[in-house]
Amino acid sequence: MPVPTHAAAPADLYRHSLRLLLDKDIPGWIGLWAEDGVMEFPFAPPGRPGRLTGRDAIAAYMRHYPDHIDLHDFPEVRIHQTTEPDTIVVEMRAVGRIVESGDPYDMTYIAVVTVRDGRFTSYRDYWNPLGVQTPGLDFGRSDAR
Repeated sequence: MPVPTHAAAPADLYRHSLRLLLDKDIPGWIGLWAEDGVMEFPFAPPGRPGRLTGRDAIAAYMRHYPDHIDLHDFPEVRIHQTTEPDTIVVEMRAVGRIVESGDPYDMTYIAVVTVRDGRFTSYRDYWNPLGVQTPGLDFGRSDAR
């Protein structure tokens, strides 16, 4: 069931976003973003984007995600409310397979996410940069900022 973005609490919107990723609905996932949203990767290795500014840049980065990672599940998702009502901290694990090789994909993430007016405005994704050294996971390699 779709979550109306205008009324979605941050945790509900985030859970809905995970369902869209599992469904490989990248346009739907991008639709959850504010036009001026910012996605950051503080641990991005050289040659990978560290910051994506605006929905269009985020869309370009995520467009081919399902061609590289076939997500099967988010078996562990813990969402923590912060003292800022629009901001949550998420601990989660994603599992699936790497499309190019067929190898398993298993990544743990911590994200700090801010939602305003029912849309993502800020998403700091603290993922393990060693995981992107696996062949087939170079979809994010760009100079997008």
